[in-house]
Amino acid sequence: MVKFAPPAVALAIAGLTCTSAFTAPASRPSHKSRCAPALSMSSVAEPPLAPLTVWGDKIPDIAKAQEETQARKDIEFAPTIKASDIGLASDDVEGQLSYIKEHATEIKQKMVDNGAVIFREFDLMKEQTGFVQFYEALGMKTCLDPLHSVSARPTVDGDKNSPVYEAVNKESRKNFFIGMHNEFVGTRAPRAAAFVCFKAAETGGEFLIADGRQIFRDLKPDLVDRLYNRNIRYSVMELPFFGWVDGLPEFIQPGVMGALKGLASAAINSKVDFSVDLQWGEGGYDSVKMLQARAPSQPPILVHPVTGEPHWFCNVHSHSSKLRKDREATYGAERFEDGASQINKSDMFYGDDGDISDADLEHMDDVTMKNVQFVKMTEGDVVLLDNYKCMHGRNVFDGTRKHGVAWFEGWTGEEEMKARAREEKKEAVAA
Repeated sequence: MVKFAPPAVALAIAGLTCTSAFTAPASRPSHKSRCAPALSMSSVAEPPLAPLTVWGDKIPDIAKAQEETQARKDIEFAPTIKASDIGLASDDVEGQLSYIKEHATEIKQKMVDNGAVIFREFDLMKEQTGFVQFYEALGMKTCLDPLHSVSARPTVDGDKNSPVYEAVNKESRKNFFIGMHNEFVGTRAPRAAAFVCFKAAETGGEFLIADGRQIFRDLKPDLVDRLYNRNIRYSVMELPFFGWVDGLPEFIQPGVMGALKGLASAAINSKVDFSVDLQWGEGGYDSVKMLQARAPSQPPILVHPVTGEPHWFCNVHSHSSKLRKDREATYGAERFEDGASQINKSDMFYGDDGDISDADLEHMDDVTMKNVQFVKMTEGDVVLLDNYKCMHGRNVFDGTRKHGVAWFEGWTGEEEMKARAREEKKEAVAA
């Protein structure tokens, strides 16, 4: 019989919640959720929490919505602004900052309309101070990292109150291809983000972006219908530490398993703001008994809060265990150097816990990769993106990579954008 110390198990379970396992779990959708009040960095000692995800109204006819997206000819994605194209030298940081201030409204409208805006040849953003000046000049309102409650992502300068966080730059994860995803954790999702390059990797390490409208457009209609009407559900981590339970007398196993599940559930739910459902299962090559944490059901398609467009908002590409395993054939097995790797295992199912077929997962992978842009960033380059419309990821790399990210709860002028979009929609209907 395997011996264990109950206090040690309790401490281990409690400690598990302070990991990166919650990189992008699902949330319980609220079609009319409202964001937290907008606050700027200058008005608070610490930025506010990431705002609640705004899912929009239920789409009554998902097939018709997809057909309308397929018929569109006006979808433009991720335009680039180069300093040289606007008549500025790369080292003219004062001129660059003035340009950002003068064209802030136009730039933010480009981000909303086109999903992302790529900035190149701007020395202003080569250091963190200038990067902060850049997004403050735009009127972007910072929020805490979505992983703030589990302290999973460090800041670039080491200050816990810093608004600029480390991207995934660890050497131990250099051959881990980060699949395409929107940034959302539990019930919260930043409205926008700015990713900056402070040091480019010698090889690879491209920042990856994809338009959620284009992915929605290209998926098979029958799959879209199944996923949207059945919803999706993520497992956000596994606790594979309970093989010793099988060595207990059979008659006491149910009681021990119930107690362990209750303990783990209490520890995890005290750390996150969404309900986690723990299920017993078996994992690993030796089918060790484990607890799998599943987040609530949610739709895979979101209605944009400004433009009203439907688009793919689903992290299957990064969360599917099958797709991650398939990528190992190309990039090699994941190389982790800490205990978090044992629990940082995610997967995706239908909202009713049904399995998604390998063929459907492969189709979603094909459509996603067809729409991915590989953005090789150099020092000072920034990708400003609408987190609801633009997915992101990261290619494998060699060398030293130093990228950062700032998250935004919104921006100055967002409500005016929404009002204009409503008026334009009314005029289009009337016409």
